[in-house]
Amino acid sequence: MAQMTLDEIETLATNALVGAGTSATNAGAVARSTRMAERDGVRSHGLMYVPIYAEHVHCGKVDGKAEPAVETPKPALVRVDAKSGFAHPAIDAGFDAMVDAARSQGVGVMSIFNSYNCGVLGHHAERIARAGLLGLCFTNAPASIAPAGGKKPVVGTNPFALGVPGPDGEPTFVIDQSASAIAKSEIMLRNREGEPIPEGWALDADGNPTTDPAIALKGSMVPSGGAKGFGAGLMVEVFAAALSGAVLGKDSSPFSGTVGGPPNTGQTFIAIDPDPLSSGGFGERVAALAEAITAQEGSRLPGSRRVAARANTSGKIEVPDDLVERIRAFG
Repeated sequence: MAQMTLDEIETLATNALVGAGTSATNAGAVARSTRMAERDGVRSHGLMYVPIYAEHVHCGKVDGKAEPAVETPKPALVRVDAKSGFAHPAIDAGFDAMVDAARSQGVGVMSIFNSYNCGVLGHHAERIARAGLLGLCFTNAPASIAPAGGKKPVVGTNPFALGVPGPDGEPTFVIDQSASAIAKSEIMLRNREGEPIPEGWALDADGNPTTDPAIALKGSMVPSGGAKGFGAGLMVEVFAAALSGAVLGKDSSPFSGTVGGPPNTGQTFIAIDPDPLSSGGFGERVAALAEAITAQEGSRLPGSRRVAARANTSGKIEVPDDLVERIRAFG
């Protein structure tokens, strides 16, 4: 195992992406996301994904040099064309305009289309919350969840995230959950490491439970909460794809492998100024809500594990040697 600092992780990711043909600006945005994922202990969205990103730049699934185009069709609305590039620089391109709209209009909505995997969705919700705004985020993904009673995937793992601002500039809590029982990247991670997956994560192509990650990747994901999980994924599909003008998950190429062209999926972010609607009492109500959770022994606020992981990664992080070498090969 290699021992790496967060700075070294970010540099490793940046060099690999630039070496694969990504512009320095775009590589930096993705590398910062990679750094945050490793910092928070979310390995499935950290360095593990860098070789996939680089490979997709090589094969044309992602335009590493894309320059996002931003427009504001109405005062509270921001629309960003990612130009088949990475989601991270597209989000950066429209973020300030969305925040400005929320502060002047009470709400700002940013939609992104012709996009790609945006990493840990909760990080974008946190960013909105740090601006003092209530943030609600949606991102769709290539289809991997079949409807109740069906076998053919229609929607992706399709996470949504909520960032709730706190009085100290940090989020009071962050909800980040997908429509599936587990993120698909977790199955990809176990497939790469040759480990079985727990029953209840995925189904094979015939709709039967499986613990083999390779078979699971050819089948479908189990929705969280059964039909309710599929409903949550469908809601995200409406916000992230139908509303933004992005490609529906059922028509999108996969985020893994080199088959197909750009996925061209989408995201939608909603930033709300909470004070005008709550008559200034939003913070107090949220604090009371958080206290009702943390006061109970054994309970925790959503996102608290990631926050705890940050406190434990001030030194170095263990990274598999073979993964480091695979990433360095692109640089």
